Amino acid sequence: MQVFGLIGNPVGHSVSPPMHEAAYEEYGMDARYVTFEPDQGSIARAIDGADALGITGLNVTIPFKRDVAEVVDPDPLAERIGAVNTVAFGGEPTGYNTDAAGVVRSFEHHDVTLSGRAVVVGAGGAGRAAAFALADAGMDVHIANRTVERAEALGAAVPNASSGDLDDLDAVLADADVLVNATSVGMESDETPVPKAALHSDLAVLDAVYAPIDTRLLTDARAIGATTIDGAWMLLFQGVEAFEIWTGRDAPVDAMDEALRNAL
Repeated sequence: MQVFGLIGNPVGHSVSPPMHEAAYEEYGMDARYVTFEPDQGSIARAIDGADALGITGLNVTIPFKRDVAEVVDPDPLAERIGAVNTVAFGGEPTGYNTDAAGVVRSFEHHDVTLSGRAVVVGAGGAGRAAAFALADAGMDVHIANRTVERAEALGAAVPNASSGDLDDLDAVLADADVLVNATSVGMESDETPVPKAALHSDLAVLDAVYAPIDTRLLTDARAIGATTIDGAWMLLFQGVEAFEIWTGRDAPVDAMDEALRNAL
């Protein structure tokens, strides 16, 4: 039996197990997806243990994405982003960042062409993945963050990116084509990081928040005719990318999506 899993702390809330196990069932794989909660200071030993036990692959979540990047061999994209959310074993453990693919594939699934100008709100882990992914897709990227120093640091690392604080959003969104909320604002609350007046109908808006699915940002964007993409799509496609890395197979996207949304 192949064993896959998620490593983080806490992980009790995760909806990744049913999503991935739906893929195994679809293909008739003898596989399970389990969760692990190591202590903060034991991540290196946890990765060594997983390798020794013959675990095939791990997803990585808070608070370990940066720490894991230091104890596996990251691929070039994960190294640039500075965070790993997927590890493949078998030989030297290799780290990947599938959050970046989650962003790109979410837009592609909704027939959004990634060209022109993108605005990423947030400069944390999800913001870093989104900014590098959209820049690599050929977009001009602007990073906006409450703490402008963090936005500036990320902007300096991402090719041809600009940065600023949240007060700039009205101006920078005026000619933007894509907006990504990569903050937790709106998680389990009726809040938004982007004023409704700054939105326009030519935007495609991805909100990484998936609880609730229909956030205030997406409600506001839909009301003015923008394309809206909920956070479950990003969660789905980062998992799809991980499955494909681990197995070399095309992921059964529809089965994984149904299981994920049933679990939310």
